[in-house]
Amino acid sequence: MPVPIYQIDAFTETAFRGNPAAVCLLDAPADEIWMQHVAAEMNLSETAFPVCRSDGDFDLRWFTPAVEVDLCGHATLATAHILWETGRLESAAQARFHTASGILTADRAGDRIELDFPANPPKPSEPPAGLLDALGIAAVYVGRTSADPFIEADHAAAVRAASPDFRRLRQLGVRGVILTARSEDGSSDFVSRFFAPGAGIDEDPVTGAAHCALAPYWSDKLGSDRLVGYQASARGGTVHCRVVGDRVRLAGQAVTVLRGELVPVPS
Repeated sequence: MPVPIYQIDAFTETAFRGNPAAVCLLDAPADEIWMQHVAAEMNLSETAFPVCRSDGDFDLRWFTPAVEVDLCGHATLATAHILWETGRLESAAQARFHTASGILTADRAGDRIELDFPANPPKPSEPPAGLLDALGIAAVYVGRTSADPFIEADHAAAVRAASPDFRRLRQLGVRGVILTARSEDGSSDFVSRFFAPGAGIDEDPVTGAAHCALAPYWSDKLGSDRLVGYQASARGGTVHCRVVGDRVRLAGQAVTVLRGELVPVPS
């Protein structure tokens, strides 16, 4: 039978903004090669593959067009949104996902969806040789999360104007780079961008996983456990953050923009 697939814009209340994710609703686990082909065909930063378990929870995996990833925020938000929208999950029920990063949850919070993710604060680190030149950025802080270099620039305008040399970034062997600065207006507390040429994505529009590092970092600097982050990509998107111990709560909205069916089915 055909496999239902949806495209959802996450971390936005407006279609064609935020970060688009595909969600492929599976009745049973699928072959990894097939899932990677689907993700490459969709050509979005991530495609999510949830499978309902016998206990009512969901197994969840995420693929970029090039690789499988261990954590993805916007595609998790998109998955919860479409499970509720299609009735595969009752509207008042919590979405529980078993993933490579442990059990993740999503709850309705007014007109937003709130994700519960592990915090991943950066630790001070020397930048890989050539990284700052490839970014064209003067750094006031350089650190590293469990996966990526983390750079604070001296002002938000530098983050917004950054034009990395993606060929050089790919040659450095890093998966991605988180770039951030304190916001210069009252609409958010900090701004960020995320470049991931090592995962097949030059720039991710709005990155939930990056906010697992951004939220605790800015919480310490600004002295608040509630923050608003704005990811200043061309599409742009807002992430409402709460730091709760070693967890972060990331909240945003989502809009369905496409409904369809995939053929052939996984074998």
